[in-house]
Order: sequence, then C-alpha cells, then structure tokens
Amino acid sequence: MRSIYTRRRNWLFLAGITCVLLIPFSTQADELSRASMLSYTCAGCHGTDGVSPGSIPSIYCKSSSTIEKALKEYRDGKRFSTVMGRHVKGYTDDEIQLIAGYFGTYCDKSAAKKK
Repeated sequence: MRSIYTRRRNWLFLAGITCVLLIPFSTQADELSRASMLSYTCAGCHGTDGVSPGSIPSIYCKSSSTIEKALKEYRDGKRFSTVMGRHVKGYTDDEIQLIAGYFGTYCDKSAAKKK
C-alpha cells in the first residue's frame, strides 16, 4: 500500500505537468482577448464582425495584411482620412498587427462554416 505522501507527490507531479502543458494555450488566449479588446473601437463603425451597417467600408473578408497596411498608412498620414487617422494614431505596430489579425480571421471562420 502506498503511503499518503507518495500519492500526494504523484498528484502534485501530474498537476505540475498539466500546468506546464497549458501555459502556451493561456498565452494564446491572452493575445486573442487583447486583440478582441483592441478591435472594439473598430466595431462601432465597421461592425462587430467587420460588416459595416452603413456607408462606412466593411473590413469583412479583407486579409490581415491588407488591413494592417491600411491601418499603418492611416496612422503614418500616408492615406487621407477624416476619422481613421485619429483612431489609429496611438496604436503600436504590434497592436495594429493584433487588430488586423483579429478581423482577418472572420473570413476564415465563415469559409470553415460553409465546408
């Protein structure tokens, strides 16, 4: 019969291994939630999934590279805008990448649902 210390040690070992294995998923979830949070400002005009409810251009099904390029051009003053330049002015390159990646996945999700 195993002692209580052996069982506790085995349980702690398994719990530790489980935690180590879940760390990459936790980091990925943090980035996803950060991207989601950053994209809230876009959703007011472009829609939560990138489909604009009005005359503002939709960003649905645009590639992440297209969105990222446009955002950087607005931020750097290379593309004229009345509103977008002010919205993206404070974003870093990493934040723009997260936003572009977030909206760039919507087309992928809808294509996967159709399959």
